[in-house]
Amino acid sequence: MRVLMALVARLMFARYLLASICALSSDMALFLMLDHFGAAPMLAAFGGYAIGLAVHWTISIRFVFDTGTGPTHAQRAGFVASALLGMGITLAMVGGLSMVGVAPTIAKLLSVPVSFLTVYAIRKYGVFARV
Repeated sequence: MRVLMALVARLMFARYLLASICALSSDMALFLMLDHFGAAPMLAAFGGYAIGLAVHWTISIRFVFDTGTGPTHAQRAGFVASALLGMGITLAMVGGLSMVGVAPTIAKLLSVPVSFLTVYAIRKYGVFARV
């Protein structure tokens, strides 16, 4: 049974990773477009993250987390709260690193693993944890 649970956990992480790659692609595309047109780094990071969030939610509730009959209001609220934390991490890192001279694109890329791992843990062990 322990082996089966470990396999299920790995598959969930793999599905979450694929969902995150799709969301990150949307996020980075809008971020790069906004940056190209001269938006402030934090505004570009906000816009990208917001689009990525919508993509991630759509994929997560359908393919990553088994919600049975669909997500509850508490799960929706928890997903948004975890996303706001991830967005805060992203904005703080992009803004702070940009202020010290790091290119906005590099700052955004550096924020990705920090935000990803934080938000995944919250969603797996909190928002979509089985009671």
